[in-house]
Amino acid sequence: MVTSSSSRTRAVAPAIPLLTDRAYERIKHDIMTCAIAPGTEVSEPQLCIHYRLGKAPVRMALIRLAHDGLLRAIPRRGYMVTAITLKDIHDVFELRLMLEPQAAHMAAGKVDVQRLRVLDEACRPGYQSNDIKSITRFLEANKAFHVAIAQATGNGRLAIMVSQLLDQMTRLLHLGLGLRNRSQEMQHEHRALVKALARGDSETAERISREQIEAARGMVLSAIMTSNTVMNLAITGERG
Repeated sequence: MVTSSSSRTRAVAPAIPLLTDRAYERIKHDIMTCAIAPGTEVSEPQLCIHYRLGKAPVRMALIRLAHDGLLRAIPRRGYMVTAITLKDIHDVFELRLMLEPQAAHMAAGKVDVQRLRVLDEACRPGYQSNDIKSITRFLEANKAFHVAIAQATGNGRLAIMVSQLLDQMTRLLHLGLGLRNRSQEMQHEHRALVKALARGDSETAERISREQIEAARGMVLSAIMTSNTVMNLAITGERG
């Protein structure tokens, strides 16, 4: 059977976007988990070899990651993984404190309690502080839990903003959770929050959410200030 050139083109055309998505997800995962540390310089040829992917999908993935703010282009050299600054940390936590406690307040009495309990159960196994895969699974379940609360408010834009903030938190939490296992503390916070949401206690739900975020901020800042390993991961003191 003879296959026309146009048929071959149609068959091949979807491959590039699929490979681009694969390249994007794999590189992003390694940046978010700090497998590729903040401040690391990367190049297209280097990443093609490492991930065994072609130039076109890697190039497009790098452009997307730069647009996401995870990479910074370096003329004639490639890209650098953006540093985590103290300003980044303060900004993200300030936004979380503005949005999530209010989301918990609004969601009280409206949440799918069974769904939250399922997500809480996914967090129960905790994580191993020296195991990136374990931490990643825990953070994914934790993110889903908090996004579900935001979704229960009925405000789609709020849910999207919370989801994006939690994505930005991932690199920070990989640093903090990698130093000290506080999964038991986070589990307790989840259970108390679910109970408050289920009984429609908006004030308690808001308070627990705020305490949870403030505890996470303290943990991350403590990890940064007390660990030489973390301080070496291109964390700077820039505030403006």
